[in-house]
Amino acid sequence: MLIFIDILAIDVQANIYQYLNIHKYRIHKMPLNKKIALFIPCYVDQFYPNVGIATLELLEKLGCQVSYPMGQTCCGQPMANAGYERDTFGTTKHFLRTFLVYDYIVAPSGSCVLHIKDHAPSIPGMEREQESLRQKIFELTEFLTDVLKVENLKGYFPHKVGFHASCHGHRGLRLGSSSERNEPFYSKGKQLLEQLDGLEWVELTRTDECCGFGGTFAVTEEALSVQMGKDRLEDHLTHGIEILTGGDMSCIMHLEGIAKRNQQPLKFMHIAEILNQAIS
Repeated sequence: MLIFIDILAIDVQANIYQYLNIHKYRIHKMPLNKKIALFIPCYVDQFYPNVGIATLELLEKLGCQVSYPMGQTCCGQPMANAGYERDTFGTTKHFLRTFLVYDYIVAPSGSCVLHIKDHAPSIPGMEREQESLRQKIFELTEFLTDVLKVENLKGYFPHKVGFHASCHGHRGLRLGSSSERNEPFYSKGKQLLEQLDGLEWVELTRTDECCGFGGTFAVTEEALSVQMGKDRLEDHLTHGIEILTGGDMSCIMHLEGIAKRNQQPLKFMHIAEILNQAIS
């Protein structure tokens, strides 16, 4: 049966809202009819709406019934990272009220998910609700590997791909093993991408080094941030990759900006875009 995506509030994020208004989807319910909310970070909605759309389409292709709460706003991470945590009580409380009714919350951003899980301020009187929400919010690759248990994607993507492991997702959410720890290698991104026929995963020399973005760090320490980004790009270029991908568009945006200014021949895609394109 064809249905429109669930509309839950009037306040909207313009780009994703426009897309939802003009497209219909065939919904295949997730087992046990779990309700899944799509959380799209504000920078994705404003600058890279196709990443949000790709995330929605990918989840639906994998059998999920997805809703997009129209009242969602910024999670408050930029203010908290800049030292104004006290000013994020309103956004945190609004996030709780918007998403509590769902069984799962999925976002194509490790940094925003980590903020909600570990760094959002405690809201007096809502401690139980806040702990419940922390247990059901997931970064996209984490949700696909740990909840949906995706192990046999059918798709084709004939390109050499380099993966940027963004710090918040990689070390904060533990989406992959860290080079500074004595532990066996694993990567949720690699686990998914290597299921695609034709895709060549390129091993980098420095597999999980910071790109230098760091939110406000890229503003307050511009020169250092740019040099760190150049170092990361050089690692990808030296290994002859065609497409640089990752799970956080903030880091990819930083690297793409440097590459464009230096006229470097790289293409940039979020992992949701690759997976969605490959299995379409």
